[in-house]
Amino acid sequence: MTLPRPRSRIARFLPILGFIALGLVVAACAGPTGSPGASGAPTPTPQAAIPLKPVPPSDFLAWLFTPIFQGFFILLVILDKLVGNNIAIAIILLTIIIRIVLIPVFRRQTVSTRRTQMLAPEVKEIQRRFKGDRLKQQEAQRQLYAERGINPAAGCLPALLQILLLIPMYSVFSQGLTNYDPQAMLDVFGFRILDLGCAAAPIVDASGYVTNPCLNPVAFGVDWGRPEVILGQPGGMLSGLSLLAVISALLQLVQSRMALPPHDPALADDPQYRVQRQMAYLFPFISLLYGSFLPAGLFLYWITSTIFSIVQQYLIIGWGGMFPLFGWNPGFAQGHAPRFPVTLPPPVDPKTRPATSPLGGATGRAVQVDKTIRHKERGRTSRRGRRR
Repeated sequence: MTLPRPRSRIARFLPILGFIALGLVVAACAGPTGSPGASGAPTPTPQAAIPLKPVPPSDFLAWLFTPIFQGFFILLVILDKLVGNNIAIAIILLTIIIRIVLIPVFRRQTVSTRRTQMLAPEVKEIQRRFKGDRLKQQEAQRQLYAERGINPAAGCLPALLQILLLIPMYSVFSQGLTNYDPQAMLDVFGFRILDLGCAAAPIVDASGYVTNPCLNPVAFGVDWGRPEVILGQPGGMLSGLSLLAVISALLQLVQSRMALPPHDPALADDPQYRVQRQMAYLFPFISLLYGSFLPAGLFLYWITSTIFSIVQQYLIIGWGGMFPLFGWNPGFAQGHAPRFPVTLPPPVDPKTRPATSPLGGATGRAVQVDKTIRHKERGRTSRRGRRR
């Protein structure tokens, strides 16, 4: 039974931990000038009441994310018009398109995670063989992974990519859907992709909200450009409870549990095994803290992306460690075979390994043994051989 390395376990939760860092990053990327990530002196004018425009290169961080923002925003606007001005359906379609494009990246992540789990017995043997020598353990484990087609970075890069995508997505929903004039973001190299026909001036109510955004952010009774809460008040951390955040947390629980190795009662007393599974229960619910702070559109994007990940994991690794869940172990999950099962490349012939390989191998062990033997020199015989 596999106990993934700490790096792999942390990588799996990086998207969830991204919600924690998102608020701080957005604070640095969003300013009162109306541009994604623009900075400037505070002003009482609502940000949505200032036309949304690309920022200059002088604001490097915002300028870096502006092309990504524009690409997402243009695609979202086109999809919104194609589906009859329903921004919720447009967000779902936008997410599906992004995930389809990224299928190879996330497939490599899933395959690498599963292969790491399958190699657990060999990793345990390496740890036993080089007990007390952490450097040797790491060197031998790196070679083992290389021989069996595992790239440790494959588990980290997709998670980091998701966090990087959250930043422009936040701006798309919090600024693009609430601004009264985002027309400039639809102009690329002087060419106007689409004319939205925005109002000439904003209308701001007493609470500071723009009541005439250029795009209609309301669909199915939810304003997807603002936080959505069913209890409490929006606007601050823990100030309210969001139904979308609850749904997102439950789906993340399913995804993280599926990524675990199948349950092994023999490891129930292993501290690392228990911590691993406890984290799978705990971390998905961190998003509940931000339900009253982040726009509803961002949660819809995350929910759709998580569902896509669940389906992808189901096809590659099946139910994984999803069951038993709170003691429930349904029959349909027992003995289930995934549609595209993960296989390991065949083991490397030990004889092909170099003598210096930390994994040893036949050649390596033979050389080491040979150094400990005092060989006879040719032409000489021992005293015992001279006795008559």
